[in-house]
Amino acid sequence: MTMASADELTFHEFEEATNLLAETPDAATTSRSDQLTPQGHVAVAVGSGGSYGAEDEVEEESDKAAVLDRIKGSLLPRPGHNFVRHHLRNRPDLYGPFWICATLAFVLAVTGNLTLVLAQRRDPSIHYSPQFHKVTVAGISIYCYAWLVPLALWGFLRWRKGVQERMGPYTFLETVCIYGYSLFVFIPMVVLWLIPVPWLQWLFGALALGLSAAGLVFTLWPVVREDTRLVATALLSVVVLLHALLAMGCKLYFFQSLPPENMAPPPQITSLPSNIALSPTLPQSMAPY
Repeated sequence: MTMASADELTFHEFEEATNLLAETPDAATTSRSDQLTPQGHVAVAVGSGGSYGAEDEVEEESDKAAVLDRIKGSLLPRPGHNFVRHHLRNRPDLYGPFWICATLAFVLAVTGNLTLVLAQRRDPSIHYSPQFHKVTVAGISIYCYAWLVPLALWGFLRWRKGVQERMGPYTFLETVCIYGYSLFVFIPMVVLWLIPVPWLQWLFGALALGLSAAGLVFTLWPVVREDTRLVATALLSVVVLLHALLAMGCKLYFFQSLPPENMAPPPQITSLPSNIALSPTLPQSMAPY
């Protein structure tokens, strides 16, 4: 190809591009920008943003599934089925225990007030006034139990690890998770306590306490069994006793019988002095004319 033909070809291409730009400037500009923009770079940027969003959604769904799995594990304790090994798996969380304690405290306060409302409907002589202080009492009691008792237990197991080197205690967060998820069974128990039948209330309380305490014992047993039999028995007995005191305290305080000041005072009959004689009166129809 000669130099003249190459110049003519270039001139024709430039002329065609000029005509195309004059007819459709938007299309030409877009096409030019597409050529100047590195397509690979754009593809990588979009792909990376989408992957980050997908990873966040997958991680969130995985966390929710893990919490639900741990709740199911706390409701159905089985011998030889360690809650830490089968459900926590070295990934303790504070999300589940925090909201379980908050829900339990709220349900306790609400059902405690509803009990008085239902009692007033059955007996109009009962005067009910909202007891908002029960929310504070329930919150402080539940959160103190769910944090201070695991702290004391974790500290004791750490101390016993120095005495018995074969013992391998759980971490503090794992201990908090054990106690936090063990309280979930108390939520439906408190709702069932709205049934105004005392023996049913105690039956539901005993069933919930048995499930929750069994989960604690089955989870702590692999740790304390390496210690002496006396220490292991005493420790598990204290754990169950504290759990029972929590359940009984909730029952006796939030679902107690009405105090005397909430009962309407009986109607008072005023008596006249004995020195005032009552004059007999006849009905108007029998009065003499």
